[in-house]
Amino acid sequence: MAIINSINPLSWTNSISSLPSLHFSTPSQGFESRRFRLLCFSGENASDQLAKEKQMVVSVTGATGFIGRRLVQKLHQEKHQVHVLTRSKNNAQLIFPVNKFPGIVLADERDWKDSIRGSNAVVNLAGMPISTRWSPEIKKEIKESRIKVTSKVVEVINGLQADERPNVLVSATAVGYYGTSETRVFDEQSPSGNDYLSEVCREWEASALKVNKDVRVARIRIGVVLGKEGGALAKMIPLFMMFAGGPIGSGRQWFSWIHLDDIVNLIYEALSNPAYEGVINGTAPNPVRLAEMCEHLGNAMGRPSWLPVPDFALKAVLGEGATVVLEGQKVLPTRAKELGFSFKYPYIKDALKAVLSS
Repeated sequence: MAIINSINPLSWTNSISSLPSLHFSTPSQGFESRRFRLLCFSGENASDQLAKEKQMVVSVTGATGFIGRRLVQKLHQEKHQVHVLTRSKNNAQLIFPVNKFPGIVLADERDWKDSIRGSNAVVNLAGMPISTRWSPEIKKEIKESRIKVTSKVVEVINGLQADERPNVLVSATAVGYYGTSETRVFDEQSPSGNDYLSEVCREWEASALKVNKDVRVARIRIGVVLGKEGGALAKMIPLFMMFAGGPIGSGRQWFSWIHLDDIVNLIYEALSNPAYEGVINGTAPNPVRLAEMCEHLGNAMGRPSWLPVPDFALKAVLGEGATVVLEGQKVLPTRAKELGFSFKYPYIKDALKAVLSS
């Protein structure tokens, strides 16, 4: 038996009209007596009702990408409704087949407005991967792919009536915002750098901040995400197999990383927790020098760590995009720790073992 003191009268009138009313008087503080209705229902129905009340409708850009796929899986497992905002519905259907993701909504660009109108939250993950060979054309696409989609999402949200807008926009950005350094330590209060990736991140974030002020915005500056299915690590593993798992370059570069599960959980928490606002670094609490990361990766792969992976090998795979790994920065998740976020993988050794055993 449970007491319901917040009931939609239109949806519940018929079910409770025949039940007696119980009257409770508040203490004599000038308040009128309030009426509470007592409703009996089974535990199963109570559980279902609670689940519906907590259910979110989340629109996701970049849902078919490395992080997006895992986020959609989590949202679906937790019984939330997901709208995949895509530019290729056919590709999205292959990644999220209806038999495995019943109820998922796949919306091409002409339907984005309707999908966002019906959402509590929007997660913006769209953008061409940076862990690829850079050319002038690719660099232009890396920037435009982020800014154009972010601007489109913001334009749609701002064009909606106040009661139609989502409550929160969780917009991805990157630790590239801070620039690179072997000696400095960066947190959310640190200024931006002056290289190409810093410029991309500044413009990317500026696009998100144009959203209506009634919408809570969380900007997640994401580090190097560790997972088998994508990101820099997936391209580094074959190099380790070839070069026996030694350090890359000098090995003194800082490596600010995060396990795929942790970045997904951080984004998930930001959707429903109103304290998650502003800039939040999406990195593990224990960044390491690249030599240490390589040693743990070599051990986890069963490769001896004696032969360094030369710079040219990584550049051959990533081109100018190798800057992210070869130069690096030490970034701390100060805000996430203040918010009490619990990292499943705070240490690189455990994270790499989990990745390689999955």
